[in-house]
Amino acid sequence: MSIALYRKYRPATFGEVRGQEHVTDPLRQALRSGRINHAYLFSGPRGCGKTTSARILARSLNCVEGPTPDPCGTCDSCVALAPDGGGSIDVIEIDAASHGGVDDARDLRERAFFAPVSSRYKIYIIDEAHMVTREGFNALLKLVEEPPPHLKFVFATTEPEKVIGTIRSRTHHYPFRLIPPSTLKELFEDLLKEEGIPYDPAALPLVVRAAPDPPVTACPCSTS
Repeated sequence: MSIALYRKYRPATFGEVRGQEHVTDPLRQALRSGRINHAYLFSGPRGCGKTTSARILARSLNCVEGPTPDPCGTCDSCVALAPDGGGSIDVIEIDAASHGGVDDARDLRERAFFAPVSSRYKIYIIDEAHMVTREGFNALLKLVEEPPPHLKFVFATTEPEKVIGTIRSRTHHYPFRLIPPSTLKELFEDLLKEEGIPYDPAALPLVVRAAPDPPVTACPCSTS
């Protein structure tokens, strides 16, 4: 069975994420030392690996050997949260662009207090977090301030300034950035070799320069 390239090469661990070491190194150290925060804010341009990194963080937190910077990849949670996995009932992804209202926030708040079904933590990944309304954020504020021990939040956004200050101040903020052209070129080379595709090395700098705005980052096949 064929698999889309964006899933085949989506990073499964922080060690596989390229060009974001200023984010992944501190996160790995925090996981290694057990300094786990209850809420994170991942910001940066589209395509820089925010949502992919949020999934990796969830995988690292819920691994049977975790929390760990290097998830085992074989336990039920790791398999479910792998790039080609079916997902975990305890890791809930919400697109705030369509579920950012006060009623959605209240529903989340009510469900959040239930313990995870089979994992260490219940983790909410809120994508496009800047689209949550002010009323929605206010409905979540108490929960983000004083969450139950089993609950973690990851807010991912391209516009962190639109996340209200009372929420922002209660998160650990990690700003992602565009991958350097040299790193992107190396990544293209590795993927082309892995796929057995012949290429002219002189063409790669042209491909890097012609990348869309913003250019592809952490993984050329990843989404935000």
